[in-house]
Amino acid sequence: MILHDLISLDVLRVIWWGLLGVLLIGFALTDGFDMGVGALLPFVGKTDTERRVVINTVGPVWEGNQVWFILGGGAIFAAWPPLYAMSFSGFYLAMFLVLAALILRPVGFKYRSKRESARWRNGWDWALFIGGFVPALLFGVAVGNVLQGAPFHLTDDLLPVYEGSAFGKLFGLLNPFALLAGVVSAAMIVMHGAAWLGLKAEDPIAGRARRIGLWAAGVAFIGYALAGVWLAFGIDGYAFASEIVANGPSNPLFSEVDKGGSWLAAYGERPWIAIAPAFGFIGMAMAALGLKARRDIGTLLWSKLAIFGVISSVGLTMFPFILPSSTDPRSSLTVWDASSSHLTLFVMLVVTVIFMPLILLYTAWVYKVLWGKVTEDDVTTDTGAMY
Repeated sequence: MILHDLISLDVLRVIWWGLLGVLLIGFALTDGFDMGVGALLPFVGKTDTERRVVINTVGPVWEGNQVWFILGGGAIFAAWPPLYAMSFSGFYLAMFLVLAALILRPVGFKYRSKRESARWRNGWDWALFIGGFVPALLFGVAVGNVLQGAPFHLTDDLLPVYEGSAFGKLFGLLNPFALLAGVVSAAMIVMHGAAWLGLKAEDPIAGRARRIGLWAAGVAFIGYALAGVWLAFGIDGYAFASEIVANGPSNPLFSEVDKGGSWLAAYGERPWIAIAPAFGFIGMAMAALGLKARRDIGTLLWSKLAIFGVISSVGLTMFPFILPSSTDPRSSLTVWDASSSHLTLFVMLVVTVIFMPLILLYTAWVYKVLWGKVTEDDVTTDTGAMY
């Protein structure tokens, strides 16, 4: 027996769908508070020293947190090649803006304190704001467009064709529902950053962050509820029109897909998935209460639960679809027909089983070593080691 036959192709496809979700959630939980701190930086730090405190709450960990983003992109490329091809060609300019914003973060961290000029440092502070807020917003916009379907189709040779010009694709992404999803995403990230600053900084920085985070939690809660109602009554869902072949070839054109109905029909078919949006609402509500009551550790954990719930709700609601086509539903990419080969998925799983625990252990060790608050004395007395 060939070794990779120990796990069937359909099971491997579901495993890698779940692992992709784990990587995306891991990115949001870790690098999410980095981005939230960057978005809060100009508003919670009133002096140069206070802003240096804010930056140094994430200074030792932000680079490691971005590992999850790289792993997520690598997983899409290796496990779901058609998804990688369609998303990066259709969302090209949006991804360019995200990457450009993310590039501002390392440059801002490294160069901000190289000169004493207030103008120089203030400019980099706003660059760090862009590096935190813009990706958070655009990631949400991308999710909103995925739920609506992207305007692409596959030729008979499986060549992807994405409708519209480069700028037309970008502005087409900025539709009302996608922008609402972007607002929810950005608000959650700001809430998460505020929870982190409440834990890692002292007053008055922590107090300002908690006040902003409380408003952000409210916006995220209301926006998420509105998006759910809109999704139920204003956005067409997708469903298979023929029998699903879970072990079939990776060719979306072999499937019959209909557009219509509601995505929320999934909750009637699989009622247990309602736990995901429940986690989202409960996490946001409890994070808001925690910010108000100054329960910093609990607030961060509730914020993480909210992010976990919101992202999970999207994946579970759409399953098995991963990128529907709004112009040719038959070309929609699903878990059952857009994966790499059986052998590739198996080898990747073996590598993941070996290295993922090492990454988690190292990450846990880093956070244990760096536990504790960052104070103004830390950044003024240890200038060589601080940003």
